[in-house]
Amino acid sequence: MNKSSFFIVGQHAVIEALKNPKRKVLRVFLTEESKKNIHRKSPKKNLLEDVKVYFKTKKELDKYSTKENLLHQGYVAEIEHLEKLILKDFIKEQKNITFVCLDGVTDPRNIGSLIRSAASFDIDGIIIKERHFPDESKLMYKAASGAMEYINIFEVSNINSTLKNLKDKNFWVYGFDGKGDKVFTDVEWKGNNILLFGSEGAGMHEHTSKYADFLVKIDINKKIESLNISNSAAIVFHHLSYLKKNS
Repeated sequence: MNKSSFFIVGQHAVIEALKNPKRKVLRVFLTEESKKNIHRKSPKKNLLEDVKVYFKTKKELDKYSTKENLLHQGYVAEIEHLEKLILKDFIKEQKNITFVCLDGVTDPRNIGSLIRSAASFDIDGIIIKERHFPDESKLMYKAASGAMEYINIFEVSNINSTLKNLKDKNFWVYGFDGKGDKVFTDVEWKGNNILLFGSEGAGMHEHTSKYADFLVKIDINKKIESLNISNSAAIVFHHLSYLKKNS
């Protein structure tokens, strides 16, 4: 099967893609300085050994990132997509799973930041609607800062039917909402859980929120209306990671 390829930019995004044995990196474009830096970051293993490397000036690399107004830092790579993961296969193999489900979240920077936090705090995977996942976004890869290589992403055609199926398989669904009945830190967080986040502004779709077993909130200063979704998610992920490590 021929996979489509696309470009990513930025030091962490490119270096972590090179480190990932499951990721096919077709070409790398580097400045002389960034090449030296790659060898400094990975002295024991030559990350460029089996890759076509082209040396460019910083100005030549600018054309890969100016449209998105991103800093390439001297690193650009052409990569292929990872194999798509199958949700039903994954849950057969695991227990005490924590998934994040994104309902209507489409901003690549927010998704990338959330992926970075999810990988940092060992979340088991992110469920997102296939149509809403910007899977070739340079902005998302840059915001994820290399974490795209360390998180399980499950693209699904329908969020509601996916939640229904998971509920039938003993998952609890917690919808995060500023008007939630309970502060999320008061939950015990046992078993299999899904953390359901809606888009900024609109929140969860009304029909999707009906699949939540509980609506919970983050306790913040009453003068502040809400938090950015990636900040909210990082707070929740850190708390759950802390509980898991101390249980």
